[in-house]
Amino acid sequence: MKVKAVVFDLGKVLVDFDYSIASRKLAARSSKAPSEVQKMLDHSPLLYRYESAGMTSQEFYREFCVHAGFLGDFEEFSAAFADIFSEMPEMIAFQRELRNEGVPTYILSNTNEIAIRHVRKNFPFFANFTGYVLSYEQRALKPHAPIYQVAEQMSGCRGGELVFIDDRADNIEGAAKLGWQTICHRDPAETITFVRGLL
Repeated sequence: MKVKAVVFDLGKVLVDFDYSIASRKLAARSSKAPSEVQKMLDHSPLLYRYESAGMTSQEFYREFCVHAGFLGDFEEFSAAFADIFSEMPEMIAFQRELRNEGVPTYILSNTNEIAIRHVRKNFPFFANFTGYVLSYEQRALKPHAPIYQVAEQMSGCRGGELVFIDDRADNIEGAAKLGWQTICHRDPAETITFVRGLL
């Protein structure tokens, strides 16, 4: 089946990220060591609650302060928490090529309000997608079916009409269960060749 739309994960596909950067900055103003701070942020239960809209940004900040002994205000926290990203140029260029060719492209990401605010402000490529399915807006996380179903509704495509690029095998499996074509992203050249072969 010919693919009609390409769906990208954000982190580790279009932007790299490193929570150790934030952990070092936040630990400098906290009672916890950087390694302990990182455990609170990197794929932690606290982060999952935040990214599935189980708490607001202010609630996330306040809970972090309680557990980490963080002394800074919300703006200082947000700046340190969000400034962990760097562009992945090959994949950004690929998305731009697809857009120029008229192929609809979407972002489907487990993410949060603070991170997206930072990415929107600092990475112009982010504005160039057909649509966005973001976990904190949808109150759903990959790899659970509802968030993929939102992408289907938004794109007007189903099953094999969609190809999904994600770096995590569990998220790929969630899409595959709905019949999407998928690739677990490891290498830009491999991913681009695979997707090109489906268009």
